[in-house]
Amino acid sequence: MDKDELKRRAAAQALEHVRDGMQLGLGTGSTAKHFVELLGERVRAGLNVVGVPTSEATRADAERCGIKLTTLDEIDHLDLTVDGADEVDANLDLIKGGGGALLREKIVAAASDRMIVIADESKLVDSLGRFPLPIEVIPFGLAATRRAVLQVLATAGCTGELKLRPGKDGHAFVTDGGHWILDAHLGRIPDAPRLAQSLCAVPGVVEHGLFVGMARTVVLAGAAGIRTIERA
Repeated sequence: MDKDELKRRAAAQALEHVRDGMQLGLGTGSTAKHFVELLGERVRAGLNVVGVPTSEATRADAERCGIKLTTLDEIDHLDLTVDGADEVDANLDLIKGGGGALLREKIVAAASDRMIVIADESKLVDSLGRFPLPIEVIPFGLAATRRAVLQVLATAGCTGELKLRPGKDGHAFVTDGGHWILDAHLGRIPDAPRLAQSLCAVPGVVEHGLFVGMARTVVLAGAAGIRTIERA
């Protein structure tokens, strides 16, 4: 079974948590795309839900699938967000943002009563950090922000390269919010909660890809079947 089929199975399992009338956060990425497509099938069969997309790409997918959309300016909370992850550890803490949508993903997740993460089993790791940690920054004063981020990483016991993410045109990758991303290639993050808090204090950092304490449930699909992990 290929990885794409595993992702679709995880998405199908998460869909079982969706009820008529729910207000949903719609994640970004290849696994979340499967969820949006499967949700669209249910909507066309009569399910009544409304969604808030976490990126312009997800907005386009949801509209194509016939899912009614709204914004967090129009509603005061979300019942459930379903999103993918680049890494998940045993505490259900995450690294997200490989697709560049971490800011909107975190805003939507924080506005939700519950967050379900869907992934293939390769995303479960002993320690976060093998996947480069995305740090979203404003372009102004980039060199100063980069120096401050490197200092925070060193204080947190992290070592590695900090690279500006390139876009397809060869220039800097630009997020939906108009920001740039520094990818921290760390290998291992000894204390994710500590690093998450410290990065938030750096002027010029808009958001980072550490999602600490946000996921309630993780659905992992593997060759042996579906595994669901709940936060204690």
